[in-house]
This record gives sequence, C-alpha cells and structure tokens, in this order.
Amino acid sequence: MRLMRRALLIVLIALLLLPPVSAQREAQKVVYVGKIDGTITQYTADQFASYIKTAEEHNAEALIIELNTPGGQGDAMMRIVSLIQNSTVPVIIYVYPRGAIAASAGTYIAMASHLIAMAPGTSIGACEPILGYAANGSIIRAPAKIRNFYTAYMRSLAEESGRNVTAAEKFVMEDLSLTPEEALKAHVIEVIADSVPDLLRKANGMRTKVPVAGKGYITFNFTNVKVEELSPSLSYRIVTFLANPAVSYLLFVVGMLGLVFGFLTPGWHVPETLGAILLVLGVIGMGYFGYNDAGLVLVILGMIFFIAEALTPTFGLFTIAGLVSFVLGGLLLFGKGGGVYLVNSSTFETLRIAIIVTGILLALFFLFGMAAVVRAHRRKPETGKEELIGEIGKVVEDLTPEGVIKVRGELWKAISKDGSTIKAGERVRVVEMRGLTLVVEKVRGGN
Repeated sequence: MRLMRRALLIVLIALLLLPPVSAQREAQKVVYVGKIDGTITQYTADQFASYIKTAEEHNAEALIIELNTPGGQGDAMMRIVSLIQNSTVPVIIYVYPRGAIAASAGTYIAMASHLIAMAPGTSIGACEPILGYAANGSIIRAPAKIRNFYTAYMRSLAEESGRNVTAAEKFVMEDLSLTPEEALKAHVIEVIADSVPDLLRKANGMRTKVPVAGKGYITFNFTNVKVEELSPSLSYRIVTFLANPAVSYLLFVVGMLGLVFGFLTPGWHVPETLGAILLVLGVIGMGYFGYNDAGLVLVILGMIFFIAEALTPTFGLFTIAGLVSFVLGGLLLFGKGGGVYLVNSSTFETLRIAIIVTGILLALFFLFGMAAVVRAHRRKPETGKEELIGEIGKVVEDLTPEGVIKVRGELWKAISKDGSTIKAGERVRVVEMRGLTLVVEKVRGGN
C-alpha cells in the first residue's frame, strides 16, 4: 500500500513538473513560405496581402516569399512595398529557385523587405523604367523625370534598410544587375542560401534591416520553428497564367478579331461570343484589375450574356457563355490565393457551391422563363381592329356594295373592294379598313 502511494506521489510530482500542453504549443513557432512567380500585377499584390494576413493571424515568426519575377506594374509594386512596410510579421524575400530573378519591380520589393536572401545562380537588379518597345525591338526609355522619381524611390528604400545606396541607384540609372555573390559583397542582400532550411539556419540571430510595424527592429529566432507552405489557390494560378504577357496579348487580339468577324457575319453568334469572353480575359490578364474587380467584370459579362439569350435566343450558346463567366467571376470575387478568402475557408466551400447553383438557376431562368416573357411581349396582340386585316368573315347582309359581315363573332359594316355585289352567306377576306368600315374581297369558292 505504501509503495502504491509513493508511486502515485512520484507520478503526481512528475505531472506537475511537466509544462502545460498550451505552453508546448506556444513554444512551437511557425515560419510560412509563399511563392510569387511571374509578372507583378494587382493579383500579385492581392496574393501578398493574403500571405501577410495569414502570417499575422497565426503570429508567425516570419514570412518567406520565394520570388521569381521579371518585373511588372509600378502601382502594384508600390502597393506590395506598402504591405511589407506595414506588416507586423517580418517579410523575407528569397530569390529562388536557381535561375530565378528579381528584376525591375522585383528589386524594389526585395529592397523593402526585412531581409533579402538569394539562391546560387540567381540575379537581382535591372530596374531602369521603360515605356515599352519600338517596332524594331529597341527599348523606349522613360523620360528623365520618371527615371529620377524611381531613382529617388529606390534610394529611399535602400537608406531605410541600411543597404548600399550607390548600388541601389545604379539599379535604376545604369540598369545594374548583380549575382548573389556580388550582391552580398555590395551589402545589397544579407544571405546566400541553397534552400529554406539553409536560409533559416544562416539568418538565425540576424537583426531585421527594416523595422517591423509596431515592433521595431527585431532579431530572428529560427530555433525550433515549423515551416509551413502557403499554396496559391486555383484562382491565383489561373490569373497568373492569364497575366503572362504573351497569353494576355494573344487573348486580347483573338478576342478583338472574334468580335469583328462576328459583326461581319451576323446570325451565327459564336465568333462574337467567344471574342467577348477572350477579350475580357485578355484585359484581366493584363493585370489592371485585382481579384474583386476582375470577378465583378466577369459577373457583369455573364449577366449580359443571360440577357442576350433572352432577347436573341441562340439555342443555349449565350446561356453557356453566361454561366461560365458568372461562375468564374464569382469564384474570383470571393476567393483568394494562399488559403485566405474574403470569407473564411469553410464558408467559401459552401459559397462555391452556392455560386455554381445560382449560376445554373439564372441560366435556366433566362433560357426559358425570361425568353418566354420576351416572346410574349413581342407577339402581336390578338385584339384590335388592325388585326382584322387578312381575317376571313361571312356576309350577313348583301354587299351592294355596302352591307354587313361577321368577323370573329362580331358584326361589322363592310364594303366590297371592287364595288361588286356579294350575296349573304359568301365568305370574304378583310383587305383594308376605312374608319369603322371594312373593305373586303370575295374568297373564291366562298359559299
């Protein structure tokens, strides 16, 4: 009995000495890893916002962005810079994998981050602003005013992060591009790493180069951290594909040709339908919209197709186009990449089904119900004296040449067209109306 009591006492003391489960969970820190690949657009900015929001909600130790971009839109880039500067979680830009680049807008984003890392075989820089390309392929350089603005903007980011200001200015003014070794030697980046684990090991104990919002400069502590990847959603992968300059340009051009061909061959409806969808997808792919705007544009396009089906029945062509546009627009409108949505993920699963069902119901309504209403409105009224023209009646009183006939069960004063006499019982056809008098002609074999 004493032995049992002593054993229970020992077990109780051991349990008391163990840290609580909640403390063990709190000790497990998390680092999130997200990917940004391709041209910088408003969709990229939305994706950054999703990643940062996830990291902030889970109080992550850091957010690592694996970046591979040739550049992109200036306004989207500045929005991303602002997101990084206002993040309460340190954001590490990691130019990865091998062969990746952080060019143009990507360099500004990297310079705004709390720490920059590069994988071997990558490059950073080449930020000279351009307006486009001439017909012969030569670069159309931006005027001095624009170049000076972006130079000052890059210099400001470098000064705030304590990085090499001279190299930062050359990124813009001289289109300088650096390898990882050159960038590390020039104090542009902080780490060269082969992988995320290698990056965490080398960055452990380093101090952030940029103050973390609300926390100031902090020291990275990557001891005993759990790494979790943030996978972009299907909607983000779709818009990333559309945002490819070659794809968006091709969609835009083919869409325009489809509209032109459709207008030149009226009645078929297929070219203009496909042209309208491709044109909108091309414009969306050019990145001038965010998720919300792009989704709204597609929803509106879907409603236009539904209405067109009701007004101009196409045996379901406009209905299918409207359904595809409406559902795709709804998914873009309410769903974002990185596992973060305008509504929580569980609600979005239900909402996704609701969007599809709503689209199908709208399609059926406009295909059958609304089309029937429109056809009813277009149908000629079946009453009124104008509708008597062409009707067949029967002579009640001889037409000599005036008399009385019966049409649709009503008695009307009538006159024969050629002034001939038409006997009672003969069948006549109404050919004209003169006031309240019907002008008729005899129907052959009308007895």
